Amino acid sequence: MAAEALVLKNRPKRTFGDLDGATRDELSDPSLPADPLVPVGYETRDTVASLGMLAGNLVANAAVFGLTHRIDRWAYRHRVANLGSTRFGFTGAMMAWDFLYYWDHRWMHEVRLLWANHVSHHSSERYNLSTALRQPWSGILTHWVFLPMPLLGFTPAMTSQAGLYNLLYQYWVHTEAIDRLPAPVEAVMNTASHHRVHHGQPAVPRQELAGIFIVWDKLFGTFEPEVARVKYGLTKNIDTFNPVRIAYHEFADIARDIAQPQVFATSWVTSSAARLDAFRSPSGHRTGNRHHRRLNLEPSWPLRHHLTQPGPLLIAPSRLRTAALR
Repeated sequence: MAAEALVLKNRPKRTFGDLDGATRDELSDPSLPADPLVPVGYETRDTVASLGMLAGNLVANAAVFGLTHRIDRWAYRHRVANLGSTRFGFTGAMMAWDFLYYWDHRWMHEVRLLWANHVSHHSSERYNLSTALRQPWSGILTHWVFLPMPLLGFTPAMTSQAGLYNLLYQYWVHTEAIDRLPAPVEAVMNTASHHRVHHGQPAVPRQELAGIFIVWDKLFGTFEPEVARVKYGLTKNIDTFNPVRIAYHEFADIARDIAQPQVFATSWVTSSAARLDAFRSPSGHRTGNRHHRRLNLEPSWPLRHHLTQPGPLLIAPSRLRTAALR
């Protein structure tokens, strides 16, 4: 981080908040040529908050390590293959983790409960190596995504090592000190250019979700090149440097939404569906920040077909804090 800060110190800087008035179309403008890369730079309180998030992440992971390791060992004992013992076992583990990471990352942007864990990583309005340290405190929520690895015969130790290397690779892509790399690298690998798009807003939902190989985004339709200058952060930022609030603010918002009187004023089945909706995002949108939408009290199909009188209820709609961001 120190080296990056020195590099950025001698470069022209953007004015912080320069894109606050930009429209969605302006932020998503695909017109070439691409905007030049002009960094936002560091800010002391923002960096300290990121370091606090890293410390909390290490404590949280240590607290649940015994449980997650027992789960992994159970899965390995019930494995259906032995892919980890082959000649290219670790290469396979790296590829498997990166593939599963893509879906882990994508679901964290599509399911509000999972986004509540991941939102902390997107909470900074700056983009530098300290941003990479904004790691979540509730990662156990998505531990299950990687269980196919021990089930396929990758040992828990090999699985953990693949995850660590994947995370370490992603550290360097959180920078504005590196512009676009040569085309062959950009075509295959996740780079700083690609990941800046992921941290930007609003653009198209679910962009650049890969860990190491950007080919997953190209295969599954979530790739978008860096063209317009990026506005970092959430569609409505939380304006805090308190690590505890950064880590848990969205969980608190979900709890408030579930407890809304309007939700409990419906029939049991319908209110249950409405409370479930508080955990989900609108289809095609980023989840979890404080961008508001109206709560649809009509349950989604197929649940609504089990109601005796399907259709919207004649009560005043409430407003939920769900996401329109990545």
